[in-house]
Amino acid sequence: MDLKKVERVYTSYAGVYDQIFGKVFHEGRESAIRNLNVQPNERVLEVGVGTGLALPMYPRHCRIVGIDLSEGMLAKAKERSEALRLTHVELQRMDAGAMNFPDDTFDTVVAAYVVTAVPDYRKVVNEMIRVCRPGGRIVMLNHFRNGNKLIAAVEKVISPLTKHLGWRTDLSLSTVLEGTTLHVARKQQVNPLRFWALVECVNAKNGYVVLNGAAASYANGNGAAGYAHGNAGGHYASEHSV
Repeated sequence: MDLKKVERVYTSYAGVYDQIFGKVFHEGRESAIRNLNVQPNERVLEVGVGTGLALPMYPRHCRIVGIDLSEGMLAKAKERSEALRLTHVELQRMDAGAMNFPDDTFDTVVAAYVVTAVPDYRKVVNEMIRVCRPGGRIVMLNHFRNGNKLIAAVEKVISPLTKHLGWRTDLSLSTVLEGTTLHVARKQQVNPLRFWALVECVNAKNGYVVLNGAAASYANGNGAAGYAHGNAGGHYASEHSV
């Protein structure tokens, strides 16, 4: 896959995306945003905002920036945002692998059905880490390679075919997280047949310390309290926090 092909594929989907994929992926999007517990004035980036299906699910007391490479998808998102008067939402056309935002701009970064649909997932993940503040949350909703050897073998075989449709099926979560500063705080299977995973990570960059213990609150960039949901009772504390 290359950027131009990805843009062409998803722009071609723009007119029918909601009808074909909307209901199938609705449960995952709803689960991702419902569990964010977004705080007042929290800064949220949605990477690969698509037609903006998730935008009405966010509370209006936060600030949302949505980016997408596809002009066709973004046009649909803008129509939805304007129709629903989502004045807390800003939409921009942008390559997720080379974002124009300064470091540590956002408290939370959400990427739904993105990581396996881009030419270079490492660039995208590294950019999400860069623009998310230390201790912030990076939430990925995606299909990752199955742990079952038989299913994984099938996924590997069909991946070259699905790439022509705009995504791959042979990428594992461990591969995506390898070498990054992301620590998994919560993971659950969602959508029909539970083939998709909702993964919430803590961005442990710049000396942010991840500890074991009970879940703990952290302060977002605006001084408001946010929450990370601990895996096995894990809690997250920055060595720079007050």
